[in-house]
Amino acid sequence: MQQEAQITPGAHPATALVSSSDVNGTDVYSPSGDHLGQIDHLMIDKVSGRIAYAVMRFGGFLGFGEGAHPIPWKKLRYDVTREGYVTDITKEQLEGAPQSPDDWRVSRDYDRRAYDYYGIPPYWL
Repeated sequence: MQQEAQITPGAHPATALVSSSDVNGTDVYSPSGDHLGQIDHLMIDKVSGRIAYAVMRFGGFLGFGEGAHPIPWKKLRYDVTREGYVTDITKEQLEGAPQSPDDWRVSRDYDRRAYDYYGIPPYWL
């Protein structure tokens, strides 16, 4: 008889899959280890199922003056030692990124501008 793995509450089994709820609130760092912000939520293409963006909150103090920008998912990689995502996007790039709509339901025109801005091919290609 196969024994079920015991999972401690709050612990995550060793797997490559992650729940979107676990991604929300995860810290984002520069390659040098500087804290850039946190993932607020993900934007998923409902037709293809691909993750288009991770909306990252950054800056501000106690929620005031805080910015948020969609970061192309391809610009993030998970670092197990930091227990967070690492990106090569600079703070200056975040501050100068194309402004997205308040409801985060971006258009294909915005998608193209954002992916061009970050210098990577769009998720739909």
